[in-house]
Amino acid sequence: MDVMPSRPEVFLLTGGAAAERSTVDRGGRQLSVSAELFEVLEFVQAAAERGLAVQVTALRQELPVDEAADAVEMGRDELRLYIGQGRIPSRSSQYVDWVRLSDVLELSRKVDAERKQALSELANELRLDE
Repeated sequence: MDVMPSRPEVFLLTGGAAAERSTVDRGGRQLSVSAELFEVLEFVQAAAERGLAVQVTALRQELPVDEAADAVEMGRDELRLYIGQGRIPSRSSQYVDWVRLSDVLELSRKVDAERKQALSELANELRLDE
């Protein structure tokens, strides 16, 4: 599993999956965990094996825009731009604009893929120019 130091990894657990895997704690007690939760545990284990510390932060399903941007290491203004472009839905309360964490995670993945594609195309153009 790829673990990058100081790079957040957000796991959105739906809670819908039934317990599919088991693990054993120090006391020999067996715990049933879902496949989603097992993925989180694998990430923590991979980080620990690399000698990295792990920070766990519980996040709400809906977050203020600034908190959501921070959670995925996206610029706050960048996220607000995407909201303004209609790429991600939001709602406003009296003082705060809110977004769903699942929407922000999906947008973040799309933006990362778009950036990788653009860099790949640029690299191909540079190779052709040589």
